[in-house]
Amino acid sequence: MAEYAANGETPDVLFWVGCAGSFDQRAQKVTRSFVKILQHLNIRFAVLGTEESCTGDPAKRAGNEFVFQMLALQNIEVMNSYGVKKIVTTCPHCFNILKNEYPALGGNYKVVHHTTFLQELINEGKIKLTDATQFKGKKITYHDSCYLGRANEVYEAPRAVLEALDAELVEMKSCKTKGLCCGAGGAQMFKEEEHGKVRINVARTEQALETGAQIVAAACPFCNTMITDGVKGKDKQMDVKVFDIAELLAAGQGLENIVL
Repeated sequence: MAEYAANGETPDVLFWVGCAGSFDQRAQKVTRSFVKILQHLNIRFAVLGTEESCTGDPAKRAGNEFVFQMLALQNIEVMNSYGVKKIVTTCPHCFNILKNEYPALGGNYKVVHHTTFLQELINEGKIKLTDATQFKGKKITYHDSCYLGRANEVYEAPRAVLEALDAELVEMKSCKTKGLCCGAGGAQMFKEEEHGKVRINVARTEQALETGAQIVAAACPFCNTMITDGVKGKDKQMDVKVFDIAELLAAGQGLENIVL
């Protein structure tokens, strides 16, 4: 973003990478896949780089309002100084808090989750699926992220993107408005779960396995981690793969090689 500003230019969209997309090795792959799509389509985008801090979402969900506001105000000051208007992010947690809680602190932006952004590109005819035949005959099930689904009612965009692939979309018994959490939301990602009969991510993974799908599609780095752990816990990692929607779409365009 600083380079655009130095040249007196403005990008079409700011890509908010997020902590997971920046530092988690698995989520970094999703970041790369999404960037490959943006670059392939010649979309003028920018990142904040080292000027991007955590949105403060985990702190707020854990109850530390002070740390949240400190981080949020810092990010808002940076983005407002660049005149940011539109943000796209691959993380529903970042999406939710930037969209719904930053405005109260002076951060007013059009915030779009990457699944909606990709759906719009497909609808506009900009994305051409040249290598989607690898998904032919495959069953894909989609896991609704809590912060994308129930919190913001984004249900159809991720499914529309998956339907563009030449595969069969099968639903879990708990989906859309009745979707089941992966177990990481509300800052649970960073603490041990309370004692119970079954771990939430295992219960969710069992629902995914019941569909007979070979691919579990996610749209959240936290969900990706929890479902992947669940699949490994069931010793099904050779039969069932977990991918972000951006990775699947990049593979469908021949921009990414993924092992099914």
